[in-house]
Amino acid sequence: MANKSVGVVGLPGKWSTETLADAVEASTGTRLIIDMSDVVLDISERKLLYRGHDLCQLDALIVKKISREYSPNSIDRLELLRVAEANGVRVFSPALSMLRLIDRLSCTATMANAAIPMPPTMMTEDIDQADAAVQKYGSAVFKPLFSTKARGMVVIDADAPGPLRVKQIKEFHTHNPMMYNQKKMKLPGHDLGLVFLGGEYMGAYARVSEGNSWNTTIHHGGRYAAAEPDAGWIEIAQRAQNLFNMDYTTVDMAETEDGPVVFEVSAFGGFRGAKEGLGINIAEQYVDYALKQLD
Repeated sequence: MANKSVGVVGLPGKWSTETLADAVEASTGTRLIIDMSDVVLDISERKLLYRGHDLCQLDALIVKKISREYSPNSIDRLELLRVAEANGVRVFSPALSMLRLIDRLSCTATMANAAIPMPPTMMTEDIDQADAAVQKYGSAVFKPLFSTKARGMVVIDADAPGPLRVKQIKEFHTHNPMMYNQKKMKLPGHDLGLVFLGGEYMGAYARVSEGNSWNTTIHHGGRYAAAEPDAGWIEIAQRAQNLFNMDYTTVDMAETEDGPVVFEVSAFGGFRGAKEGLGINIAEQYVDYALKQLD
């Protein structure tokens, strides 16, 4: 495998990116981490350039992170990778697959069309309709269409005074014209990440809430633990991830009073949960999988 040229798209210095680059270097003898903010697309030359490297000449690109925070600009960066694909570079996961997941509305609509169980959710640009949803749900989580680790999410409660409620919605609406609001579910203090590599279920880890945070993300003080979901959960997660043709992903799920629900299928599945919760180096397994696919 030493003759394979594989680049890692990610954030230099970040643990998950460096861990993936370590695994690539161990298997191929080369190391190239690509920060998409420095990539140049030359359409006339059909070249995708990064610090002297033409990415269209590589055998593969493994995408760990496309940007520090999700935004419409992240979609533009994924579009650049489609040029590499058109030149024969294998991108893990396919750019179009990641494009369908990075926008929360696109992911949710795809799962809804396939009858994947999810929390009650409304998308609207109308402030009055958004307020009506809050009153219907009792408490709603307003989520930016482009975000990760619960950044930018706001909880709005129906029992708040009407003027305050509307003020909160208007403030969210200022930066989020299409408002995605989801019923705040009663969770048991943890949710699960089910890990899939090449469509195969690899195991699951839990994110356990610490303190009084309403969400369980590590960004908000949660911690990882082992988890063993039953076959019904795995079947739901399998159906959800099957919709997106991802090489590697995690499916976020939780138990509610109405049964298990899926929150999202990840465009860039994490590695730390698998390591700390499952005790496996998923980066090494991902690289092994990618090199086998190149053969």
